[in-house]
Amino acid sequence: MNDIRGISREAPVLLAGPTASGKSALAMEIAARDGRMIVNADALQVYDGWRVLTARPTPEEEATLPHALYGHVGRAESYSTGRWLREVVPLLARPVVIVGGTGLNFTALTKGLADIPPIAPAVRAKADARVAAEGFAGLLAELDAATAARIDRQNGARIQRAWEVLRSTGRGLAAWQDETPAPALPIDRAEALVLRPEVGWLDARIARRFAAMLAAGALEEARAALPDWQPRLPSSRAIGAPELIGYLQGKTTLSEATEAAILASRRYAKRQRTWFRSRMGDWRSFPCG
Repeated sequence: MNDIRGISREAPVLLAGPTASGKSALAMEIAARDGRMIVNADALQVYDGWRVLTARPTPEEEATLPHALYGHVGRAESYSTGRWLREVVPLLARPVVIVGGTGLNFTALTKGLADIPPIAPAVRAKADARVAAEGFAGLLAELDAATAARIDRQNGARIQRAWEVLRSTGRGLAAWQDETPAPALPIDRAEALVLRPEVGWLDARIARRFAAMLAAGALEEARAALPDWQPRLPSSRAIGAPELIGYLQGKTTLSEATEAAILASRRYAKRQRTWFRSRMGDWRSFPCG
């Protein structure tokens, strides 16, 4: 059990942390103590096809305490930070603990999000086709200078998003961001906590958790997704999904798929830690591990 005595009982609680760091269990403790709703801030736990593989709360956990924004989006749908923010704001009227590993969602909530018009479907289709043919380098080269200077060049999804915004609106993503409205929940009105586990502890935990996922039915989830598998869908970015699909397609062994999924999860955790370190310096570190 974590020592949660120092966590506010009144303010909305924001709980960020890298994958497998134990944030969901901590959120359950806080919610049970205070009578809060647990609200998802993870970009992949919104999809209905990946309960096990994305470590969504179990049906028993969801029955014990109120949960929101878990598994409510179809696998074929796109789900943006803007949509997440619109769905979260009405929930702030009640006591909540908002938990997840998607730093951009927390940044949008506490610092605001630019009101960018929807992307034209033809532009998205063209971007998808170019990425499939040439990767992200070509899109990155065509961004406006201000956006290119501030974008995460290691994040292909962000590069594609910026290119789509420029093509759809005629304005760079940086220009839209510079007109960001006031945040829905300023950081000084919340109890903002971030888990910063020791790397070795987290790496070992990631390996154990993926083994537990396999035992709990992750391979069966992948098998159910196989007939309609489309690797370019946002839902297909669930860590472990491409690797298990590859095994089911006969491209790798299960052992190779497992090793690849664990490696991908550790790399993702590293990117999350980098985001939290660079963008969440004003969040209170909470011990774990």
